[in-house]
Amino acid sequence: MSRVLGNIAEDKACKFLQKNGFKIVDRNFYSKFGEIDIIALKNRVLHFIEVKSGKNFEPVYAITPTKIDRILKSVNYYLLKNRVDFDYCVDAIVIKQNSIEFIENITIF
Repeated sequence: MSRVLGNIAEDKACKFLQKNGFKIVDRNFYSKFGEIDIIALKNRVLHFIEVKSGKNFEPVYAITPTKIDRILKSVNYYLLKNRVDFDYCVDAIVIKQNSIEFIENITIF
């Protein structure tokens, strides 16, 4: 997915989150391990959110075990760097055409 399409999907995801009571804390947090698309706060829980979108395929399948591993390493780096002491979870937002699906706790297997 191009960066332009990724930004469009992330903008939609942010609007969805804000409508549902989340406060956007950060976007596109980069570490040497990878990127976290959106970091949001709701009810004193920090949500690290991966955004995937697509038209001709199921975007959720792009969230692989390797991708989750990179996200978790980036989350740990963010928490240490920012000295954050909140509960947290890793979620995903999947966007397909006009539908948005919020999937909580994608690291639970």
